Amino acid sequence: MVLPAVSLRDRRIDAVRAWTAFVTEGDEAVRVRPEILTSWRRSAQGRALDVTGAPLADEDETAAFWQDSPLQAAVSAVEQELRRSAEDGDLVLAVTDTRTRILWTYGGRVMRRKAETVNFVAGGRWDDGSVGTNALDLAGRLDAPATVFSAEHYSPIVHNWVCWAAPVHDPVTGERLGVIDLSTTWDRAHPIGLATARLMAQMIESAMPDTRQHPRHGAPAADQGLVLTLLGAAEARLDGERLLLNRRQTEILALLALHPDGLSLERLHALLYGDAAVSFSTLKAEVSHLRSTLGGAISSRPYRLMLPVVTDVEEVLDRIRAGQVLAAVTAYGGDLMPGTDSPALTELAEVVAVAVREALLADPDPDAVLRYSEIAPYDAEVLEACLHRIGTGVHRAVPLLRGRLAAAKR
Repeated sequence: MVLPAVSLRDRRIDAVRAWTAFVTEGDEAVRVRPEILTSWRRSAQGRALDVTGAPLADEDETAAFWQDSPLQAAVSAVEQELRRSAEDGDLVLAVTDTRTRILWTYGGRVMRRKAETVNFVAGGRWDDGSVGTNALDLAGRLDAPATVFSAEHYSPIVHNWVCWAAPVHDPVTGERLGVIDLSTTWDRAHPIGLATARLMAQMIESAMPDTRQHPRHGAPAADQGLVLTLLGAAEARLDGERLLLNRRQTEILALLALHPDGLSLERLHALLYGDAAVSFSTLKAEVSHLRSTLGGAISSRPYRLMLPVVTDVEEVLDRIRAGQVLAAVTAYGGDLMPGTDSPALTELAEVVAVAVREALLADPDPDAVLRYSEIAPYDAEVLEACLHRIGTGVHRAVPLLRGRLAAAKR
């Protein structure tokens, strides 16, 4: 769900007030997340307040490093999709090395120009010692997805931005290779941003050599058959290879996967389009394209998938039914196909979101709640339930939970 504009404005005002109090008065009791305050303290030791753009590393050295990096081959393999995402959302994307030096960028028309003015380009050094608090640096330091909104950035040059970043690892060794960052203007902030960054990182990791022979922890156990990721950013893989599908085709696959007994043309049309004035011939053309992509593995009368298929929706709901809350939240990447106008998928998205939330309220495991709060940062009730469960005891998660609760209530 898109945040109301007033909520974003209030959040920005609060961030500016906290930043002003810290910078002008040295007030360290400001209401910001603990990781932001820690980074502000580091940033205050440098000259980030005065910078007009990130310092630039040597151009030839940066280019040579990029060409020799395993990241280059992986990004090239998925570059078309990364570029499409940047253009569709008017984002600027960046991939860095372990020192937070940008190696590759691509931006939508508006954000590309904004990025160039602050040296958010290849060779730009975005460690917090150079430009102050930002999501690229935090994701690298914490080795975890990170969001930095508006004046949570230490340098004023990016106070109009919101950034989401996630670390990228070698899928075989687990070594962190860098981060991928998505940035846009603060007024376009959306709860799905962080999940999208995480999924883009996984996309890059999956494109690296030997990923299929050495699967990451948490990846689907089987490479055979159809694997659908529907929660967060949608993706379909067949026998380990990513399929290039449009949104409608992915929605059709999702509906067929969730109805293993098959669907008639009329029923599939109703679940997909509702009352929209779309012809049956249009749906038949989409199914025909999918049948070709899947090597003929869709039957007719009714339409039914004729190959093994697993979805993350099934995994999340199965984990919830088994009482495995942390595992369910780990598999939960966010809203089901955000932006879908399929009435059936919209209804299922609500079912899954409510099921995850109710499971957390019933059993607010701190690790599960922290993971969930990355996806749903404004759900104060779940954070409060977790802190109530912990009570007055000492727990390592309490400071972070309290910081996120304060942020959620702003």
